[in-house]
Amino acid sequence: MPSAYLDALKMLARRELSEAQVRQRLARRGHEADAVEQAIEKLRTERALDDERVAETIARTQSLARGRGKFRVRQEIEAAGIGRAVADRAVAEAFKDVDSNALLDAAIARRLRGRTGAFDDRVFKRLFRYLVGQGFEPDRVLRALKARLGRGPDPSD
Repeated sequence: MPSAYLDALKMLARRELSEAQVRQRLARRGHEADAVEQAIEKLRTERALDDERVAETIARTQSLARGRGKFRVRQEIEAAGIGRAVADRAVAEAFKDVDSNALLDAAIARRLRGRTGAFDDRVFKRLFRYLVGQGFEPDRVLRALKARLGRGPDPSD
């Protein structure tokens, strides 16, 4: 059986992973807890494993490439097993030069795919739920949808 360290290196060669993700995957592969701890420590020392770097990568990918809002980006980072403080710093850094309104407008445009005209309450509510699920603030979503689609219903109905 390959060592936990070599298995972890192979995992990290494919993609950035958090410490928690590497730990979990090594345990699933049947490595002993001591071997996992030694591998994690060695990878941290070599800077092959760095939760701050992973958080920044996730934040950039989710915000720029996927067009997601702050809440969803933070959720994705925390789902990778990275702490809230690190997640907050990474989100702040990723969004410091991002125009949040433009990001929201782009998400609306992508979802509508060029459709224009009047939308019924059902479509308005579905779009609202989708955008909030993508991590955009509900009050900003509501304002943007009302401005783009005309006066809409209150999604909390």
